[in-house]
Order: sequence, then structure tokens, then C-alpha cells
Amino acid sequence: MLYPSIDTLLNRLGSKYTLVAVASKRARELRDHNNQYLHRTVSKKYVGVALEEIVEDYISFEKIIVEKE
Repeated sequence: MLYPSIDTLLNRLGSKYTLVAVASKRARELRDHNNQYLHRTVSKKYVGVALEEIVEDYISFEKIIVEKE
């Protein structure tokens, strides 16, 4: 079984599209700055570490809604 599970991640973020956007942005930050919040991770890759940080509630996001006129 993969960690973290997709069901757990979707419970945190609500949408696969939001999950992809948040995880990819965080993975880029990890790649560029190497400032991970977790001391021990299961994954060695940036995307996996980003997903683990999302599950552990180290990563938050704000949904911005743009209204059309």
C-alpha cells in the first residue's frame, strides 16, 4: 500500500485538482530550497515528501474564487 493514501489526501483537500496544484507547488519549493518540515519521511522524492507534509497538516492552502462580471 502506498503512503499516504489518495483517500486520506482527498479528505484533506477535497479535490484531485487541488491536490495536484498544492503538491506540485510544494515539491518545487522543496527542490529549490530544501526546507522540509518533516524530519523522517517514507519517500525520498520531492512529490512524495510534499504529500506526506499535506497529510501531516504542515501545508495549508487558500482557495481564491474569482467572480466574473
